[in-house]
Amino acid sequence: MSEPGKIIMIRHGQSAANVDTTIYNRIPDYRIPLTPLGLVQAAAAGERIRRELDGRQVCVYVSPYLRAYQTLEALNLGNLTERVIEEPRLREQDWANFQISDEIEDQKELRNAYGHFFYRFREGESGSDVYDRISSFMETLHRHWSKPDYAPNALLVTHGLTMRLFCMRWFHWSVEYFESLNNPNNAEVRTLVRTDLGKYELDFPFTQWVDRRVDETVLDAPTVMY
Repeated sequence: MSEPGKIIMIRHGQSAANVDTTIYNRIPDYRIPLTPLGLVQAAAAGERIRRELDGRQVCVYVSPYLRAYQTLEALNLGNLTERVIEEPRLREQDWANFQISDEIEDQKELRNAYGHFFYRFREGESGSDVYDRISSFMETLHRHWSKPDYAPNALLVTHGLTMRLFCMRWFHWSVEYFESLNNPNNAEVRTLVRTDLGKYELDFPFTQWVDRRVDETVLDAPTVMY
């Protein structure tokens, strides 16, 4: 196995939908572009990622969404990129096709009450569905890493929820702990760093909106009245 020294993840920069959610009802989600600020954010993240790579090459996996590709382009990794693989399993959580803002906002409120991991959007996915496809993607990663000529680093250009679920699956976090985590900001980076013992550690944690331990389960959750 030629496991990478670093697995770097980045959320796309600010998108047009991050500024105006009504765009979802006229432009397909996968075609929504970055804003000018999003391009600036991605370029700044590129400087950090180039420092982390320190001259070593990276194999890139990118969500097929326009905002992810534009983020990758703005990173300006140049000849540090060993190859780029479009990976549909790294896409955003599916909510609907063309989205009606009021309906989506109502469903978001239901999701907040029900739980982000298990709530399934009426025409889309639940967090657990995304978790399952991330699990499948990890199997692909390990097959790639079995090749002796694999690049010394990996980069995932993806989305906030997908980043959290990748870490949940990798580190075996509980559902309750996942529910406590905030999304990373636009163009925010997280890195899994391989230690001398061959294990990976997250460079810094996701912020939490409520304090919960990594090993908390539904047994530790407040009792629901019925």
